[in-house]
Amino acid sequence: MFSRILIANRGEIALRIIRACHEFGVEAVAVYSIADKDAPYLKLADEAICIGPASPAESYLNIARIMSAAEITDVEAIHPGYGFLAENANFAQICHDCGITFIGPPVEAMKMLGDKVQARRLAKKANVPVSPGSENTIDNESEAMKLASAIGYPVIIKGDGRRRRTGNEGRA
Repeated sequence: MFSRILIANRGEIALRIIRACHEFGVEAVAVYSIADKDAPYLKLADEAICIGPASPAESYLNIARIMSAAEITDVEAIHPGYGFLAENANFAQICHDCGITFIGPPVEAMKMLGDKVQARRLAKKANVPVSPGSENTIDNESEAMKLASAIGYPVIIKGDGRRRRTGNEGRA
């Protein structure tokens, strides 16, 4: 059991984790952005540390700031809640490399399931039912339309997370 953990999230999520920590006699360190400086969850935390501006990219998603807060407050573990860094395998690996326990799935599981094609293959291998769909990524519209016609509608399309350049970036 840990004696002190950092909650790398905010709001109701952080509040619930802090309450659970206290039920187990664990100290809870909360992080917050400047915009959340008066949030109710901070009053319940044993310690609170500001991690930056209101923008989540500069605070709750900023791994360096979260890790700095963890180091400064001498925590043994980080609970990411959900959203933000909860599914970030890189963050989990950094926690591990710094000797801080990531409270969540193992890094390898996150990497395997973060790739939707690989996750589908793993599910099939484990005899978990999967909905009809492609076995590999689909790279063009005509291939997608053929598959959609073959399996029937409605279909779910999962993007690969990469941003496509249009040549219009930065233009007003």
